[in-house]
Amino acid sequence: MTGEESLRPQSLMLTFLGDQVLGRDVCVYSGSVIDVFARAGIGEQATRSTLTRMVGRDLLRRQREGRRMYFGLTERSEAVLRDGERRIWQTGAVNRHWDGTWTLLGFSLPESWQRQRHDLRSQLTWSGFGPLFNGLWIAPGEVDVSALVAELGLSAHVKVFRAHADTGMDIGQMIEETWELSDLAGQYEVFVRRWQPWEDDLPDADEALVLRLRLQTEWLRIVRRDPRLPVKHLPDDWPADRAEKTFRAVHDRLSPLARDASERLLDLVPARPQA
Repeated sequence: MTGEESLRPQSLMLTFLGDQVLGRDVCVYSGSVIDVFARAGIGEQATRSTLTRMVGRDLLRRQREGRRMYFGLTERSEAVLRDGERRIWQTGAVNRHWDGTWTLLGFSLPESWQRQRHDLRSQLTWSGFGPLFNGLWIAPGEVDVSALVAELGLSAHVKVFRAHADTGMDIGQMIEETWELSDLAGQYEVFVRRWQPWEDDLPDADEALVLRLRLQTEWLRIVRRDPRLPVKHLPDDWPADRAEKTFRAVHDRLSPLARDASERLLDLVPARPQA
């Protein structure tokens, strides 16, 4: 499938951990991870480097059992994975139940603070905000950005409000002017074209495990970039609903085979309490 090469090993690793480790209080043998990732076309060295980097970033912890090294989750990685789980299975890609509330965030930073401005804008974009005006950003619903702003050290420079649009304001036009939606729509459409054939095709079990890893990783990458704008103010042909149906149908089709493969391929041990 074209485009798969753009998936980073760490993104695939987080999907793998969310599938096989999250909520089970277990650690997974490094050799099992290397085996599965080799089936996904990722070499042993790249897999080992990813595991090492994730330990360094407090996203994994090591647990030795005899001569074998196992890897388990940390509080930080569990929080990241729970967030991804919510985005995929609870929040979803389509915002049908918007109550008309917007979160407005205004900021004013000294001209010399180029890096802080860049970091704030990047984090706001990641959190679903778009630039209404230069220093005034907006997101649908009630978005809590207090931790984000505090982490950047900008609490004194940012003001946050909840708001409703005035009667007669063209929300659809405002959305068009504030968010670049054509690229996001294109990503949903590519996802459907890439994965729809697997609604009918059935791979072998080992391939199903790898396909499901790629499926979830690609899907989470798209929905995390989606500001989840109210569907009633989006174009009639907005492709998120169709893409989500494809994701769920293919996931359901691959899951029994993927479970068989994981039971056969993975060496898991109970996680010991950390010192």
